[in-house]
Amino acid sequence: MQRNDSGVRGVQIIIQSNVKGPGQLDLRVESFLKMFETKLYEMPSDEFKSNVNALIDMKLEKHKNLREESGFYWKEISDGTLKFDRRECEVAALKQLTQKELIDFFDEYIKVGVPQKKGLSVRVYGSAHSSEYKTDNGETADSNSTHIEDIFSFRKSRPLYGSFRGGSGHMKL
Repeated sequence: MQRNDSGVRGVQIIIQSNVKGPGQLDLRVESFLKMFETKLYEMPSDEFKSNVNALIDMKLEKHKNLREESGFYWKEISDGTLKFDRRECEVAALKQLTQKELIDFFDEYIKVGVPQKKGLSVRVYGSAHSSEYKTDNGETADSNSTHIEDIFSFRKSRPLYGSFRGGSGHMKL
């Protein structure tokens, strides 16, 4: 799946269900993050190093065919990043990454309840969950939440709105 991050990096979790409603899925994501936090804190250093080395090996895999390779370069061009040595730079950064740095980053930006954490939950309600939609719409959001009805107005109100870069397919509103 292509990303359009406009230069903003983050963690993306995609989850869907035809059994549970969006509110319950958000709770499950938070539960997962708490479980991951425990695993991260308790992970032995040799296991951490093994995971980092496996990720480095994945990043160093050669492109399987010309289509994959050209797709990589065209994505850099269309995103406007032009970082053609991205894999090598990421590998260099991974080689220097320590477990403490990862834990510190997690604690500052990803951990449930930290002030620096920013999240976006796109909720799509199916007909089986229409009553949950009415309940969720009637609730007042907590002070850290923003309910967005008009995405274009919201994007224009954000401080980074004018900074998007990229080629065709990207537009300023």
